[in-house]
Amino acid sequence: MKVKLKLAEFAKDLGLTIVCGEEVEYIEVNTSDLNRPGLQMAGFFEYFAVNRIQLFGMVEMTYLQNLDPELKRERLEKYFASRVPCVLIGRNLTPPPEMMEAAKKYSTPILMSGLTTTKLSHKTTVYLDKVLAPSISRHAGLLDVYGVGILLMGDSGVGKSETALELVKRGHRLVADDVVEIIKLSDNQLIGQSPEAIRHMMEIRGLGIIDVRTLYGIGAVLVEKSIELAVNLELGDPINVDRLGLSNQYITLLGVKIPLITIPVRPGRNLAIIIEVAAMNYRLRSMGHITAEQLDSKLLEIIAPGSFSRGAQ
Repeated sequence: MKVKLKLAEFAKDLGLTIVCGEEVEYIEVNTSDLNRPGLQMAGFFEYFAVNRIQLFGMVEMTYLQNLDPELKRERLEKYFASRVPCVLIGRNLTPPPEMMEAAKKYSTPILMSGLTTTKLSHKTTVYLDKVLAPSISRHAGLLDVYGVGILLMGDSGVGKSETALELVKRGHRLVADDVVEIIKLSDNQLIGQSPEAIRHMMEIRGLGIIDVRTLYGIGAVLVEKSIELAVNLELGDPINVDRLGLSNQYITLLGVKIPLITIPVRPGRNLAIIIEVAAMNYRLRSMGHITAEQLDSKLLEIIAPGSFSRGAQ
């Protein structure tokens, strides 16, 4: 997937200084991998990852400094003529005049950072992974309950926001209300966040829009959270409710299976407490302690042949 990144925003997010190409508005990126152009500076252009962001470190810059000026100009000219997206330089190393000249000629941005090359590489890769990750939006809420990221789903008007507000009041943290932007970071990890425009805000029928961060403090909100459990609120008495906890239901989002719990909504039911217990039970199950299976095993032992006669003796 190819995306256009605003150069100024890219530099701000990664703490970079633009030293060349300030007039460039966008850069195009289609991979989070970076290229260390040591081989290209040595004259090898047979296989060159030209579509990747380029990263110069101490090794590449030292090699360039030791090159003959004419040879240096020739190789940098060929290098920048390939139209790389942009060049990053670590350790605040000063680019040579020949590099600046070639970069200006082909309108290629050069950005500098005070980080070591390894740290800059890691930081940039993580950032690009997130930017390039597939994403969807869902009409739902997202909360951190006892450290478990819970995606709160249900039809409009079922009480998702009111339940989320009760959980916030009980000390848990809100990530998103009404709209959740879901990003797939890896094969089995989903990250949820709120759209920037409505971050930390909730819409409560009868009250309107409230700012959770202002009302309850910075400790009541999170910017993003990994999604680990989905809770679906359904009015009435749904037929697919698991009364024992032996069957496992899942919802698939961006190809990732998330455990799903369906909770019936009825007058008088304290949904916040039920969701708290669901979060704690999820953590217990993830450690291998499944209460329903333990009960099932005990019942099988009781009704096993000969168990009643032994009990009678």
